[in-house]
Amino acid sequence: MKIASWNVNSLKVRIPHLTQWLADAQPDVVALQETKLEDSKFPVDELAAAGYRAVFSGQKTYNGVAILAKDEPTDVFTDIPGLDDPQRRIIGATVGGVRVLDLYVVNGKAIGDEKYAYKLDWLAKMREFIAREIERHPNLVVLGDFNIAPDDRDVYDPVAWGEDILCSPPERAALKAITDLGLHDSFRLFEDEGKHFSWWDYRQAAFRRNMGLRIDLILVGDAIKSAATAATIDRTPRTWERPSDHTPVLLDLDI
Repeated sequence: MKIASWNVNSLKVRIPHLTQWLADAQPDVVALQETKLEDSKFPVDELAAAGYRAVFSGQKTYNGVAILAKDEPTDVFTDIPGLDDPQRRIIGATVGGVRVLDLYVVNGKAIGDEKYAYKLDWLAKMREFIAREIERHPNLVVLGDFNIAPDDRDVYDPVAWGEDILCSPPERAALKAITDLGLHDSFRLFEDEGKHFSWWDYRQAAFRRNMGLRIDLILVGDAIKSAATAATIDRTPRTWERPSDHTPVLLDLDI
């Protein structure tokens, strides 16, 4: 099973990129973030023509998540108990015996901002939910745009970035509290070195200069960690015309 995550930064704009990439990469499951589409406008038919069933939770202009799969996703949910959040940032489903939880984590804007406090509270509540999910679904994959660089290897210039938003100690601690439940950063199962990124700003020729962050993650539970055979970042879509500022990340599971 090949599982992928991609923040497409507007599905309406990026649908040609997505369908091209699906044809090229042939993932079995794809989690999308920042679809920025109301559910009534989701391109179900176009994705079905590409060979994918879709479940989604969207809103106009902002946020929005979806799971695409070659097999029918089941046991779908778009909210979790206790979160009480109108923003569409969560979707989960079971595909081929694997529980998939797709997250578009709050950005937080700036340290000290009310959105930063909201982000930390959101992550704490998500940790509580994931703890219960692991008990019910050992074959768990949690993936998406986490808006957190796990450590300094995941930042193009840790000194310049310092402890700013996306890299602050409280954010990293919140992410570690989630992985401490028994989840593993799949990319780090195969690659120890830095300078591998999944997001680059549109400004300052950041992609060409590889001034990026690795904030798109695929976390795997203990039960299927040994099934992981490869984890990669596909930089190709970031080279296309009018790209998303993120690029797909992938995990291969022998399952």
